[in-house]
Amino acid sequence: MQLGTRWSVGDEPPARLSADVREAITAVEGELATFDTSAWRWTLTWLEGRPVVELDDGTTIRVAPDGTVSIETPSAP
Repeated sequence: MQLGTRWSVGDEPPARLSADVREAITAVEGELATFDTSAWRWTLTWLEGRPVVELDDGTTIRVAPDGTVSIETPSAP
């Protein structure tokens, strides 16, 4: 695993992410528009050369080996 970077919700994601991943980030942030996410941050790491983007609430965006982007949301307790 390679550490990438962190940025706040609403800030511009790193330019090195593909358009599909950036669109997934925008979609997640759009769903959170009614919540106070001012202290939330995204964490980007790289696993086997593919980005893994995780939000502080546990939402995770991954890129599969075939290039498919998936969004995993944490399940409620």
